[in-house]
Amino acid sequence: MALREVLEIMVVDDMSTSRGMLVQALDVMGVLHVRHAPDGNAALRALWRRPAHLVISDFCMPGMDGLQLLQALRQDPGLGATAFILISGRAEPHVIAAGRVLGMNQFLAKPFAILDLQKVIESVVGRL
Repeated sequence: MALREVLEIMVVDDMSTSRGMLVQALDVMGVLHVRHAPDGNAALRALWRRPAHLVISDFCMPGMDGLQLLQALRQDPGLGATAFILISGRAEPHVIAAGRVLGMNQFLAKPFAILDLQKVIESVVGRL
């Protein structure tokens, strides 16, 4: 069984268009199990109910941004090992550095091509 058939991914982005594009890109890659949330708080609640192998989260979101979500995951004993990719249109060095300190697995700048997203995912979880 291929990894794309069993991998559980949570997409988190407050912009429905961006969220939809990510979900669609994962569908094109053949990833079967993709859930999504409009913000960090909703994602965290969903992950408490059903963990995912990988979270792909936007950085800039109201309420709980991507770095705050990452920090909450890393502090949670049941979710601390969840792989995490931060995406942002603002590839500011201090944001990337903060993500690395918190345990981010990868960073991807927006806009990106589907192939770029796939390469970043595969660098974290293995070949899809």
